[in-house]
Amino acid sequence: MLWKGCWHIDKKRILLTGANGRIGSEVLKSFRNTENYDIIAIDRKPNDQEKIMEVDVCDYESVCQVMEGIDTVIHLAWYLGKDQFKETILPVNIEGTYHVYEAARMYGVKRIIFGSSTHVTGYYKNDERVTPESPYRPDSLYGLGKCYGELIGRMYADKYDISSIQVRIGNYNKRSKPRTIHNSRMWISQRDCAELFRCCVEADEKIRYLALYGVSANQDNLWDIGYLQDLIGYRPLDNSCMFAEELVYEHDETGYQGGEFINL
Repeated sequence: MLWKGCWHIDKKRILLTGANGRIGSEVLKSFRNTENYDIIAIDRKPNDQEKIMEVDVCDYESVCQVMEGIDTVIHLAWYLGKDQFKETILPVNIEGTYHVYEAARMYGVKRIIFGSSTHVTGYYKNDERVTPESPYRPDSLYGLGKCYGELIGRMYADKYDISSIQVRIGNYNKRSKPRTIHNSRMWISQRDCAELFRCCVEADEKIRYLALYGVSANQDNLWDIGYLQDLIGYRPLDNSCMFAEELVYEHDETGYQGGEFINL
């Protein structure tokens, strides 16, 4: 490929999908602020200024063309189509994820980090203690699609020995602050999110499969993340209690961790 001559032998080669998205753009900015990685950024919408190439994960051949020489894939290309299964979830979130994993297998990629979602377990009650080992209980078709992404990661780890890390991203937004009390229990800041993905890239190569909840160091988190410091070195810096006086109280009629997604 055109960029192969620019690879640095001493740097990890990262392919970032969905680089123009809400999370992908921040991860890209953070990774490019370090000197540890060679980044190939792709998205269905190119951005010459940010050096983001036009590649649609729905097109398997195009995905294969950018996979050669890659060490790790961070897969953040998806649609947040909450109930649009045939239009967006099936072709992008499901088939697109398969294309990424299969192309990675064909080109010898060592690790794939998948941007999953807390909505894979959104049908648990707010007072239930949930761990990454708890059975899937998706709250929507969107959550169901993310379950598929995690399961394909499990299969490729078991069958093809590709290290697969599933990051169940919590409440993330461009304001980098939670809006409601419910959001504050699953919030992740922009900088903590970027740092979490960096920790996943640098995690012990012996890790074959790992699912984890991606949240900041919130005082009342729905999920325990304390063990991640020893496991992958994740030490979040932010806590939603910083915004306690700004939080909006909204009566949660569902009582479920998935919140409004339950009603979709």
